[in-house]
Amino acid sequence: MKSLLIFDLDGTLLDTVADLAVSTNYALNFCGFPSHEIEAYRKFIGNGINNLFERALPIGQKTQENVLKIRKPFLEYYGEHSSELTVPYPGMSQLLKQIQSAGLKIAVASNKYQLGTETLIHRFFPEINFTAVFGQRDGIPIKPDAQIVYDILTIAGVDKSEAFYVGDSGVDMQTAINAGVETIAVTWGFRPVAELEAYHPKYMVDKAEEIWEILNA
Repeated sequence: MKSLLIFDLDGTLLDTVADLAVSTNYALNFCGFPSHEIEAYRKFIGNGINNLFERALPIGQKTQENVLKIRKPFLEYYGEHSSELTVPYPGMSQLLKQIQSAGLKIAVASNKYQLGTETLIHRFFPEINFTAVFGQRDGIPIKPDAQIVYDILTIAGVDKSEAFYVGDSGVDMQTAINAGVETIAVTWGFRPVAELEAYHPKYMVDKAEEIWEILNA
């Protein structure tokens, strides 16, 4: 049995797309740019909020200056509204409790900014004692760079062979590959199944309960 599970956040543990979309639309409108339908944000999310903003900006306006202009009102709005429409995916809270009860370690590796990651984890999973909760941190490259996984492995005190990385996107799969960690791809997130299949994950699951079955196989 593995001793550590590293979970992505957005699209894996939590369905955050609606709050991210509403908050980004607020920031876009605040800065005079057009907004998008919520569904469009499934393609925008996954590489940190600056990349989210760049993707949401109109063609010809995708400048670093505009990204930074959007960032301030987004952080202010999202900081107050990040959990209004966000919910854990079905079965995920129970799964984490089962994993913890079995004595396994649990960590989070997200490209969401650090404060936002911590806020949502504490809000939705207060009963879970995470070994590490890492979002996008200053001076640390974002996923698919493997540094975030290496940092978690060091804190957990386990070898990469003892860990699973659980995620919903090609970015997640590539992160795990770069770190040399086996993958569990989840199909309920923001990205299409074909994207996940292209990375040949060790396992692909449609329900949270299937992860528990894999751990006990």
